[in-house]
Amino acid sequence: MSPGKQASESEAAAPMAAGARLESMRRRVRLSRLAVLSAIAAGPVALCVAVASTRATVQAATSSKPAAVRTAAVAADPGGYAQLFVGVWLRSSADDATSAQARLAQSMAPDIELPAPAAGAQSKPESVTAVRSAQREGGAWSVTVAAQYADGSVRYYAVPVAADPAATSFTVTSTPGVVAGPARTEVPKPSYGVTVPDGDLSSAVGEFLAAYLTGAGEVDRYLAPGVRMSAVSPAPYTTVSVQQVSAVEEAAAGQVPSDGTKVRVLVQVEARDSGGRWPLAYELTLKARSGRWEVAALESGTAQDGGAR
Repeated sequence: MSPGKQASESEAAAPMAAGARLESMRRRVRLSRLAVLSAIAAGPVALCVAVASTRATVQAATSSKPAAVRTAAVAADPGGYAQLFVGVWLRSSADDATSAQARLAQSMAPDIELPAPAAGAQSKPESVTAVRSAQREGGAWSVTVAAQYADGSVRYYAVPVAADPAATSFTVTSTPGVVAGPARTEVPKPSYGVTVPDGDLSSAVGEFLAAYLTGAGEVDRYLAPGVRMSAVSPAPYTTVSVQQVSAVEEAAAGQVPSDGTKVRVLVQVEARDSGGRWPLAYELTLKARSGRWEVAALESGTAQDGGAR
């Protein structure tokens, strides 16, 4: 056979082989479809067999196993319960166990012993406040309650409280014990180390706080875009004057910087009303825009929708 003829036959054979392979693939696809359709008609078991017998493999992109959701039960703090108990217990007397205060104390702590104040003694506290709650094992708590008296003295009581597993009911397990009050913690060094002189920033915070506390002007005009904040209502003071402004960032002490610059400041003010003068302090975040300072957050209070960031 001549070389030219052999080349022609080889060129013709290539597309014929490719066509044969393509036709074979088509037949396998048709047979697989037919097997699946037949299995659907035959039932779920046959369908599983047919799908497994096909050459196509589908890999799941994600696991079908549901993600475990962990929920942790939050134990209810019995501080309020202990606070109420100490209040009624200190206002009760063993000489009058049928009084409303004594009955309430005994209902909260069965079989407890009531105090026996001396006649004419001012043993009733003016206020009672829970200051610390410590959870122990087996549903037991120890709550420290502070009782303040008219002469300014304060006594701290440790109250043992038991809670049920669902934390829906409590019982004072024994009479309170007088304990030392909480120690005073070390205060971190203030981060507001930059003194801000009189200028654009101190004027901005002064005008804002005047509007916020006295109703002199609209609060919105001093706020950065996207920040919403309402003035204190009714206005508690008649005048507010800035005493000192300190900042974290050096940029607060100079001219108004470029747009978007943020600074954090601590503002000491003196507020006055008919009852006197009151020293107050506010932590603010301000943002520079168009050559002026605008309030971006009032960290000392509650802001809405873009207030504290």
